[in-house]
Amino acid sequence: MPHMLNPTIYAQRRARLLQTMQRGVAIIPTAPEVARNADTHYAYRHDSNFYYLTGFTEPEAVLVLVASPREGGRTKSILFCREKNLEREIWDGHRVGPDAAKDQFGFDETYSIAQLDEKLAELIGNQSTLFYPLGDDAGWDQRILKLRSAVQEKIRSGIRAPDEIRDVRAQLNEMRLFKDVHELNIMRRAAEISTTAHRRAMRFTRPDQFEYQVEAELLHEFCSHGARHPAYTSIVAGGANACVLHYVGNNAKLRDGDLLLIDAGCELDGYASDITRTFPVNGKFSAAQKDVYEIVLAAQAAAIAAALPNQNWDAPHDAALRVLAQGFIDLKLCQGSVDAVLENESYKKFYMHRTGHWLGMDVHDVGDYKVDDKWRALQPGMVLTVEPGCYIRPADDVPIALWNIGIRIEDDVAITELGNEVLTIAAPKTVADIEELMRPS
Repeated sequence: MPHMLNPTIYAQRRARLLQTMQRGVAIIPTAPEVARNADTHYAYRHDSNFYYLTGFTEPEAVLVLVASPREGGRTKSILFCREKNLEREIWDGHRVGPDAAKDQFGFDETYSIAQLDEKLAELIGNQSTLFYPLGDDAGWDQRILKLRSAVQEKIRSGIRAPDEIRDVRAQLNEMRLFKDVHELNIMRRAAEISTTAHRRAMRFTRPDQFEYQVEAELLHEFCSHGARHPAYTSIVAGGANACVLHYVGNNAKLRDGDLLLIDAGCELDGYASDITRTFPVNGKFSAAQKDVYEIVLAAQAAAIAAALPNQNWDAPHDAALRVLAQGFIDLKLCQGSVDAVLENESYKKFYMHRTGHWLGMDVHDVGDYKVDDKWRALQPGMVLTVEPGCYIRPADDVPIALWNIGIRIEDDVAITELGNEVLTIAAPKTVADIEELMRPS
């Protein structure tokens, strides 16, 4: 079930952002609704930064934060949202409205979205800095520039427009990189739901089914537990399709003897999970499949072992690469020593992506990977994926038994004070556990 809103958490985040701003005004709009066709829209999904600071999920809303305003140095947190409209609510559902939003969400002031431009012109006058997600939306970029110009025209009245426009995401990205207890609890639950979905998919899968039938099992499990949407388009890739990194066709028939790669995770209360498992369609690994799989599994184990506080971001990737390189040599896919394979990058023919990414409100979550041109240190509160893989396409220099084997194993890992916590550990990934789960009852 969705979590109960705690307005204090969002108010504390707004206060932290105001403190880092020190001065000026921040304008943070939520995402627009997007038409799917004719008179229907895609399922609405709020802007992550806006939601992080408000907990408010309705469209047509804008958050304005005022740091050290003119009137006595007091900060302000202001929400602009849709007015109550009983006629529209008959068609589209409940609206909170400005009056209720002030009490429910803990804002200092709330106004109708129709008053936005008028109020913004007042709020940014004689402020030194305007904070805004620059370049995120072309329409909003033009709106902000037009607003600033309108304020600047009042200069003979003693009103100046902000001299500086800064990207507010510089502060927000760093805040969001470190998950608090509230966020980690949601992510644990999202991981639990996605783990259950992957187990369901393994038990369901058999030869001659279609990829989309397996996808339906995943979506059923997500929805059954309150996670109404996947965090990203699910990848359900059988056989050669598993060698396409971002395959989303999900419409091929599953063949006896092939592997099935599933990269899928739910979104729960605005937070993503991200799991990949690869398993045999018929429930039994062939000898060649098992050889490759064990290499990828060992690479992932090495990477997770390196995902520790004060290790740099690249340490898990480096650990996985060394295991993969040796494995590729053993399979006669690469030649030479491990160091030589890493130096000449011949491994990239079979492993061409990195071993993970930040995870949070977005599946590829915000946060810098380098600080001052150096890989940043992992710290408690960070959550990342660990996902080595191997993708072997047909080629003259590749043993035929290995053709069209695509394997990726991915878990969600939270960095802790003492090490790490694998949030998705319950999703089976050893050969024995997978074959046992898929064995016909």
